[in-house]
Amino acid sequence: MVYIAEFVGTAILTLLGCGVVAGVLLAKSKAHAGGWIVITFGWGMAVAMAVYTVGQYSGAHINPAVTIGLASIGDLDLKLVPGYIAAQLAGGFFGAVLVYLAYINHWKVTDDAGAKLGVFSTAPEVRNIPANFGTEVIGTAMLVFGVLGIGSNVNPVGKETDLALLFSSGIAPLLVGLLVFAIGLSLGGPTGYAINPARDLGPRIAHALLPIPGKGGSDWSYAWVPVVAPIVGGVIGAQAFTLLGFGG
Repeated sequence: MVYIAEFVGTAILTLLGCGVVAGVLLAKSKAHAGGWIVITFGWGMAVAMAVYTVGQYSGAHINPAVTIGLASIGDLDLKLVPGYIAAQLAGGFFGAVLVYLAYINHWKVTDDAGAKLGVFSTAPEVRNIPANFGTEVIGTAMLVFGVLGIGSNVNPVGKETDLALLFSSGIAPLLVGLLVFAIGLSLGGPTGYAINPARDLGPRIAHALLPIPGKGGSDWSYAWVPVVAPIVGGVIGAQAFTLLGFGG
């Protein structure tokens, strides 16, 4: 059940998140040119809705960086990690395919190949790989640190955070969505804030495979950055939270 939940949760995340980008970037969409605030808020709400939907079943990691970060501090059994990640990547791919179908009439009328790729995956505004890598590390560290902090406000000090319990109801999922909204507003400008390997790699594969008119390349030379950097950032965020004594 936990793997199904991670698949469904990541699919919801990607459907609503990549969906808001499609609405803003693709031609003849009613949301066309809605701007960065629309995109960041849409992604924040995408995260919140995904967490509300599947949090009680798997803790709604919906992000390999979160999964690996939690495993690095002993909050997730290591044997579950490969299944979590596989489900997340598959969910990211599936959600992106649904976005393609939802906007089926808009690909052909959109001339900008970069905008089409931008619906599915991230790219830096200024291409400087070390700096881009650092931005993604910082953003993901803030994400995981913040998620653990939200959890610590619910559980008594010294008690292990039960994400499945925490993210099944109440305001916590909304707070996580607002955290993602804040990260997007504050740190998303340089790279588009992937902060999630499944959110970037799954849809990028979908972009490569789908018959999108005039789509151009999938920018595989950059694709490793939004995979590796968030994992590094996730571990740093989790370790920092624990080392500072916030984990009890």
